[in-house]
Amino acid sequence: MFTGLIREIAGVKSFVGSLLTIKSTYKAKLGDSIAINGACLSVVKVNNDGFSVELSPESQKLLAIQNYKNQVHIEPAMMMGDRFEGHVVQGHVDCVGEIKEIKDNGNSYDVFITLPKKFMAFVVPKGSITIDGVSLTVNDVFDDSFRLTIIPLTMRETLFKNYKKGSKVNVETDMFARYVAHIIKHQNKPSLTWNEVDAINATF
Repeated sequence: MFTGLIREIAGVKSFVGSLLTIKSTYKAKLGDSIAINGACLSVVKVNNDGFSVELSPESQKLLAIQNYKNQVHIEPAMMMGDRFEGHVVQGHVDCVGEIKEIKDNGNSYDVFITLPKKFMAFVVPKGSITIDGVSLTVNDVFDDSFRLTIIPLTMRETLFKNYKKGSKVNVETDMFARYVAHIIKHQNKPSLTWNEVDAINATF
């Protein structure tokens, strides 16, 4: 489990076949789970200056693989007792989104991202979403896109500073929205009661 708060922008040393080798100040251990651009991956080799992870063919097919070069966001998995600061992130990327527009408002940036329509049901106004591993709040939701507002600090300290119209990004929608939608789809009753929704939330 992760929080969506980037701990380091690390360098990519190489990406050959299925092996992605990262240069990082973070001292990983063999078998560690680390979110790289939001995708939970396992450390298969520890190097003096970083670590290597393996991306299965399924992962390479799903992810915005063109972003796994030069620099990447990394976040180690939470440890028991860690402070919880972002939102609940599983590191399970749902799909690849595309940046439709970035508007500079002077003291903030509006970022519009399009998604395949089947995932839009899981994007909730004022809810949480993870973009390339960064925990963000959704401001507006449209038919096939949504709007984020990003403060200058986040723009400056993450890879968002490199993004532009047409950039592809990994997207993980809100876990609770996915769970509730799945339960509703597979139950006989047409909808959940508010008490049932509260009971589901209480289990997390």
